[in-house]
Amino acid sequence: MLKSYYYKLFLIIAIIGIFIYLIYPVDKKIKKGLDLQGGIHIVLEVEKPPEETENINELTDRALEIIRNRIDALGVSEPIIQKEGANRIIVDIPGVKEPEKAIDIIGKTALLEFKLVNDDPKALQSALEGNPPEGYEVLYTTEKDERGIARKGSPILVKKEPELTGKYIKDAYVSYDPGGLPSVSIVFNSEGAKIFENVTTNNVGRQLAIVLDGVVKSAPMIRERIPEGKGQISGKFNMEEAKELAIVLRAGALPAKVNMIYQQIIGPTLGKKYIQQGFRVILYGGILVFIFMIFYYSVFGLLADFALALNILILLGIMAGIKGVLTMPGIAGIALTIGMSVDANILIFERIREEIKAGKSPKTAVDAGYLRAWSAILDSNITTLIIGAILFFFGEGSIKGFGLTLSIGILANLFTAVYVTKVIVDYFLIIKKVEKIRI
Repeated sequence: MLKSYYYKLFLIIAIIGIFIYLIYPVDKKIKKGLDLQGGIHIVLEVEKPPEETENINELTDRALEIIRNRIDALGVSEPIIQKEGANRIIVDIPGVKEPEKAIDIIGKTALLEFKLVNDDPKALQSALEGNPPEGYEVLYTTEKDERGIARKGSPILVKKEPELTGKYIKDAYVSYDPGGLPSVSIVFNSEGAKIFENVTTNNVGRQLAIVLDGVVKSAPMIRERIPEGKGQISGKFNMEEAKELAIVLRAGALPAKVNMIYQQIIGPTLGKKYIQQGFRVILYGGILVFIFMIFYYSVFGLLADFALALNILILLGIMAGIKGVLTMPGIAGIALTIGMSVDANILIFERIREEIKAGKSPKTAVDAGYLRAWSAILDSNITTLIIGAILFFFGEGSIKGFGLTLSIGILANLFTAVYVTKVIVDYFLIIKKVEKIRI
C-alpha cells in the first residue's frame, strides 16, 4: 500500500523533471507563430489559363505543393501553408530573415524551356521586321548595366515549341561554368534524359537556347550527343541568383500563373510587444488566482496552485515536444486553461468541504469529494475538449493555435486536478497520518 503511494509520488516528480527538460530553454524550445516573432503573410491567387483543361482545384493543389517545396528549401521553420477556397493559397512564414527574397522565390513561375535556335541572320532580320519563319519566335537575352540593373539584350530566333521543359528536372544545384562564374547544373529524370539525348544526337552543330520565363539565359552549341541527362544553365548569375534559381528549379515550376494579391511583412518588434502583453495578462491573472486560492482554501489552495503550475508546465512541454507553434490566440488558450484548472479544483474542494461538514472523517471526505466532483469535471472538460479539437482540426491560421493549447491544457488539467492533487492529499492523510484538515 505504502509502496504504491511512493511510486505515484515518484511518477509525479519524474513527470515534472521530463517536462522541465522539454521546455528548457523556453525561448528556443517553444516555436512562436507569425504574430509573435514576425515574418511574412502572403495571399496568392492561382490564375487558370484559358487553354488549361485541369480543374482549378487541382491546379491550386499542385501549386501549393510546389510552394511548400520552395519554402522548405529556404530552411525556414514552422511555415503555415494552406488552401483557401478553390484558387487561393495562404502562406505564413515566421522568423524569415530575408522576407523580400522569400516573396520573390515563392511567386516565381520558373518556366524552363529548351528551344532550338535558327542561326540564319536573314531569318532573324525578317523576324525582327515582323515576318518570322513559321513555328519560330524572337526572344531576348538579358544584360546588366554598370549598376547591375537587367535590361533587354540581344535578339535570338528560336522555335516556339520547346524540345524539353523543366518538368523533367530531377535535381538542380549551384556549380561553376568554364569561366569560373556561378551557374546552375540540372539533372533530368529518366524520361527527360532520353528526350535530351535524342535532341542532342539529332542536332549536333546547332544552338540550343535555355529559356527561363521567356528570357534566353544562354544558347550553347550542341557539340556532341549528351547521354547522361545533365545540363548547365549559365547566364552571368551572381552566387545569390544562382542559388535562388536552383531552389526554384528543384522545387518545380508552378502549373499556372500565380498572382500575389496581398502581402504583409510583420516586424519582430510588433511580435515582441504582443508577447509581453500576452504573458503580462497571464502573469497578473495567475498571481491573482494564486492569492485567491490560498486565501479561500488555505493549504488546499496552495495544492491547487501547484496543480495549476504543473498544468502549464505540461502544456508547454507537450507544445515543445510536438513542435507546436505558439500564437496570440494560443496564449488566450493558456489563459482559458488556467480558468478551467481552477474550476476543477474548486469543484473538488467544495465537495470535500460538504463532506467534512457532514461529519465524515478526513480520508472519507476526501475520497467522497473527489468521487462526487469527478462527473462534473469530466463533463465540463470533455465538452470544452471537443470544441478545442474542432478548432484545431477544422480551423485555419492562428485559430488552430487556440484549439491546440486549449485541447492540451484540458487533458493536462484532467491529470493534474484529479490525479496529482489526490495523490498528494492521500500522501499526507495515509503516510503522514494527518487527522484533521481545514478547508
